[in-house]
Amino acid sequence: MPSPVRSQPSFLSPSTLRRRLPLIGAVCIFAFASSAFYSSLTNSRSKFGGQSPATGMEGSTSTVPSIVVYVTVPSKEAGKKLAESIVKEKLAACVNRVPGIESVYQWKGEIQTDSEELLIIKTRQSLLEALTEHVKANHEYETPEVISLPIAGGNLKYLEWIKDSTQD
Repeated sequence: MPSPVRSQPSFLSPSTLRRRLPLIGAVCIFAFASSAFYSSLTNSRSKFGGQSPATGMEGSTSTVPSIVVYVTVPSKEAGKKLAESIVKEKLAACVNRVPGIESVYQWKGEIQTDSEELLIIKTRQSLLEALTEHVKANHEYETPEVISLPIAGGNLKYLEWIKDSTQD
């Protein structure tokens, strides 16, 4: 007779969940930012009264269009070095380092799985090109990830801080 106690699926085990939690958080951040972006595109005229959806603040002239940029790096040391150089050059106001992500991707016809660190970079939209060039020049990957999402709104003081902490 089968046991009435069901075993827990391996993908729900505590050790698996602990390893996957940073990745789950990064996916949630990406999903939230993506939904905010698409929502701002479809509702920008009515929602913002003709104002820029980049700040989400009517009549605000103390901020600039801002973005969040994702960059993955192969190690903690590479992430620390790149994050510090980005902030030192005032290409971003802040870089969050999210350790322990696992990336699965296809590269040169092969499926790859690598442990990485995710950099979440907050900066001005106008600095994206310079930031991308800096990452390409200071990254060990042949084709580093650099993707951006617009910041559609938020704490006005924080958005002002992004402006004040980055290059003009």
